[in-house]
Amino acid sequence: MTDTGPTQPAQPHQPAQPVPHHPIAIIGGGLGGLTLARVLHVNDIEATVFDLEASAEVRGQGGMLDIHGESGQAALRAADLYDGFRALIHPGGEALRLVDPQGTVRLAEEDDGSGDRPEVDRGQLRGLLLDSLPADTIRWGKRATGARALGGGRHEVAFADGTTITTDLLVGADGAWSRVRPLLSDALPAYTGISFIETDLHAAATDHPACAALIGSGFFICLGDHKGFLAHHEADGSIHVYTALRTAEGWLDTIDFTDQEASKKEVLTHFDGWHEDLRALVADADEPPVPRRIHALPVGHRWDHRAGVTLLGDAAHLMSPFAGEGANLAMLDGARLGRLIADRADDTESALIAYELELFPRSEASAAESAASLELMFGDDAMAGLLDQFASQPHAAT
Repeated sequence: MTDTGPTQPAQPHQPAQPVPHHPIAIIGGGLGGLTLARVLHVNDIEATVFDLEASAEVRGQGGMLDIHGESGQAALRAADLYDGFRALIHPGGEALRLVDPQGTVRLAEEDDGSGDRPEVDRGQLRGLLLDSLPADTIRWGKRATGARALGGGRHEVAFADGTTITTDLLVGADGAWSRVRPLLSDALPAYTGISFIETDLHAAATDHPACAALIGSGFFICLGDHKGFLAHHEADGSIHVYTALRTAEGWLDTIDFTDQEASKKEVLTHFDGWHEDLRALVADADEPPVPRRIHALPVGHRWDHRAGVTLLGDAAHLMSPFAGEGANLAMLDGARLGRLIADRADDTESALIAYELELFPRSEASAAESAASLELMFGDDAMAGLLDQFASQPHAAT
């Protein structure tokens, strides 16, 4: 008989760790989710934001945003951050230039400071919101993988790191591919028919003077034959370019974007005959092109109210960027939801119902406007249509 050694004493039973509970859990730390957290905070209501990124600095936040008076600015006032926002405004950012494929300027509007849609850097605006919250509000590195109802309006959220939480109020602010949305809706974003290739030109005034002169100080549009270039002159002196094409959903997959020069050449085959300064927005880019398909939820997306859960921002009403409403609506969603919760602290369900009754018609109108702008900008006679629109409604497509 083999000696197996001394008998090991039985290990004491380790009780399961309790699942952390948060009265209000906001999934997603974008502009909408942070605005909600901030409005709740200024009304002395605690909320926790769970964001998939490892930290606030892990990636860039995109380019410039024009902040609308009736939506984004109203939200920042509700968050008591309007003065901080004004300090971030990019002088000259509201300038607009419309150019045809031959490089001829068809419309030029300068920024005289009288507009109501000032431009700010998205990353700086997000930083303003982050800095306004207590340090323990944000839980980083929390990628939600799913959520389920527990009954009585309570929900459980699971994360990729294996942890879970429970909450009395779950807010899906987690963008286009929301993990919270399936609790309320079967809708999925669909490809709009437009694909972007993003490029950047750094130190434009010195390193790319011809492009800088063409773009001007603010927003730039050049469209024709169902494609074109949209660009912003950024606050740091760079130019951020969106090359846009109406094309099949799989077209981007035919290009090897790991090969910087080859991918640029492939994109530019679609712009043969366009002015060389326009082609230089891609050809002379300082970083590899970044492909992106544009998706949208159905216009008029809505859901039947369910206790203890709701959506905001792209999770609720993802739309194409061609009306400039997405970020503005996300912040307004967050501000309105936060204000209603504060006003009806003893009846959260009433607050959610009131919020959704506001949300649905507001987002439907903006989504319809965005879809119409897409058809105008990438239709058969985009230049004439845009000139007519700007003549009657300045800054209509920005």
